[in-house]
Amino acid sequence: MSEMSPSSTEAREAIVAVRDEVSKVVVGQDGAVSGLLAALLVQGHVLLEGVPGVAKTLLAKALAASLDLDFTRVQFTPDLMPSDVTGQLVLDDGVGELRWRQGPVFTNVLLADELNRTPPRTQAALLEAMEERQVSADATTRPLPEPFLVIATQNPLELEGTYPLPEAQLDRFLFKLVVGYPNEDDEMEVLRRHDAGIDVHDLAAAGVEAVADAALLQAARQGVASVLVDERVLAYVLAVARATRDARELRLGVSPRGAAMLLHAAKAWAWLAGRSFVSPDEVKAVARPVFRHRLQLSPELEIEGVTAERVLDQILD
Repeated sequence: MSEMSPSSTEAREAIVAVRDEVSKVVVGQDGAVSGLLAALLVQGHVLLEGVPGVAKTLLAKALAASLDLDFTRVQFTPDLMPSDVTGQLVLDDGVGELRWRQGPVFTNVLLADELNRTPPRTQAALLEAMEERQVSADATTRPLPEPFLVIATQNPLELEGTYPLPEAQLDRFLFKLVVGYPNEDDEMEVLRRHDAGIDVHDLAAAGVEAVADAALLQAARQGVASVLVDERVLAYVLAVARATRDARELRLGVSPRGAAMLLHAAKAWAWLAGRSFVSPDEVKAVARPVFRHRLQLSPELEIEGVTAERVLDQILD
């Protein structure tokens, strides 16, 4: 195994230290933190799904603070308009001319809170921003800040007042991470912290500090890009993706974009673990969060209670 360069090693240590900072206010969500970091490393976006009250919003805020990145939260509601997200032209009364007022999407970390509570038209306002990292309006293209990460939260679809995200929107997310209830020990720790009077919403008072910045993140991305992938591992990634398209249980398999995202995620996972090459183990480790939101079951199997993840497990096995 080749040694990582000093700059890459320094960047990795800083990025890994973000986990410790986030854990000062968020307990028992190490997998979600690792997923968010991996997404940042490969310029992906993350969909967090979970019931209210499991620290999805706090997780995003703490991550941005630990990386010294600008953070903006938008509450997606049924009456939210696309221009409320991207920005719009407004009349400047002082000069009698139209001027551009940028929307909250112009930030480093955008928390699209409860994305599936807003209609599809407003959901679609994020498509260009997520894919091309820019906003086009009034015949002008405006680039977004770098880095740019969308963390969208959604409630389970069984809850009242939710709209299913369209396939085109879902395919833009690198990961769909399921944020569940903490285990008993972790939930007890949450209660102890509340009993001690710790205000988790005051990140500075809770001791959360910036341990990395945009420059270190860029060095980390270069480290991920240098991770080696053997031709046989590429063939394995392709085989898994194509198997989802051939599975009779699925009416929609993984797109070529999804296969590419699996590759990038596996490289980030290997780099975070200090490895300079990707093995099938990394591919398996990230396949579920990369693929789970891209697969659609045949209607008859959905009625029978079969899940897309169960089909994916069979493919991986």
